[in-house]
Amino acid sequence: MEKSFRPRRRPPTPSGARGFTLIEVLVALAVLAIALAAVLRAMGQSIDLTAQLRDRTLALWVAQERAVQHQLKRDWPAVDTTEGTMEMGDREWRWRERVSTVGDTPDLRRIDIEILAPRSPDVLARLATAVQQPTAQP
Repeated sequence: MEKSFRPRRRPPTPSGARGFTLIEVLVALAVLAIALAAVLRAMGQSIDLTAQLRDRTLALWVAQERAVQHQLKRDWPAVDTTEGTMEMGDREWRWRERVSTVGDTPDLRRIDIEILAPRSPDVLARLATAVQQPTAQP
């Protein structure tokens, strides 16, 4: 008995089940583009926030450095406002110090330190410290 070779017939398919239409592909691409735009925006905001946090952290370190300098020098600053610059983290930072008296205590001064970014009026860090009038060494 000899078998004859006959090609298989495909089952009939409904006319709408052949694939995606052009409209469906365009809608899918539009949804994908919107989702990617949202992801890119979120990443950009994350990068901006990271840069701001880095700047604020460095500014706080600058303020702490100024406070430690006063404590180590054991100086007695005059009641006044002074300004200057300082380098840290390969950047130049502006600082402003306001020295004031503390209540009825004549031998204590409060120093309010503000750190500003270069070429910006924004205060990035604030720190308050107190120094005591140095006593005479015997």
